[in-house]
Amino acid sequence: MALNSVLKQLWQLRVIPVVRTSTPELAETAIEWLTEAGLRTFEITLTIPGALELISKYASREDILIGAGTVTSAKQAEACLASGAKYLVSPCVLRELPEISHQEDVPCFLGALTPTELHNAVVAGADAIKIFPINKMGGASYLKALLSVFPNVALIPTGGVKPDEITQYLKSGAMCVGLGGELVNESLIRQGQREKIMQLGQQTLQQASAFSYQEVA
Repeated sequence: MALNSVLKQLWQLRVIPVVRTSTPELAETAIEWLTEAGLRTFEITLTIPGALELISKYASREDILIGAGTVTSAKQAEACLASGAKYLVSPCVLRELPEISHQEDVPCFLGALTPTELHNAVVAGADAIKIFPINKMGGASYLKALLSVFPNVALIPTGGVKPDEITQYLKSGAMCVGLGGELVNESLIRQGQREKIMQLGQQTLQQASAFSYQEVA
C-alpha cells in the first residue's frame, strides 16, 4: 500500500484508537468491539505482550488499517514492517525511522512535545508528528500555538484526549487525533462492558464526522 494512500486514509478517518493493554486478549477484544462500532484504524502498541503477532493477525484484514505504535528502535521498526504494519508511530524523535519505513513505502509518525522536538522530527523526515502528551500541555490551545509557527506540518495530538474533545482538536488544525485509554478503556473491557465501549466508539465517530475541514480557521 502506497505511503500517500495510507496518509489519505488517516486524514479521512480522523481518529486513531491507540490500543495499549496488559494482555493481547484484551487488545483483541478492544479491536473487535471498536471495529463493530465502526472504527477502521488501530495503532497496536509494542508494549502489549505478543504485539507483533497481533499486528500480523489484523494487518491481513482488508476492512481495517493497522499501524504499530511505541516503536523506539530500528530493530522494532523492521519487525513491525515484516508483520505487515501499514504505518509506524514512535513516541520520540527516532531519526532512523523515516528512512526505514519509507524504504517499504510506509508512513511514519515521530513523537514530539516542544517546538524544538517538533522541528527535529520534521527535519528527520516524519510524515506527521505525534504531539504527546497533549493534555499535559493545555490541549487544543497548545496544538493551535504549535501550528501558528509550524503551519504546514501534519500534527496528531495524543494523550488524554476524550471523545467529546475530538472536534475541538480538528478545528484547531489536527490532521487526526489519537485516543488511548479514554476509548480503549482496559477496565471496561475487563468487565465485559461491550455496549459501553461501543458507545464510546460511536461517540468518537460522531465527533469526527461532525467536523468539516472548511471550519479550520
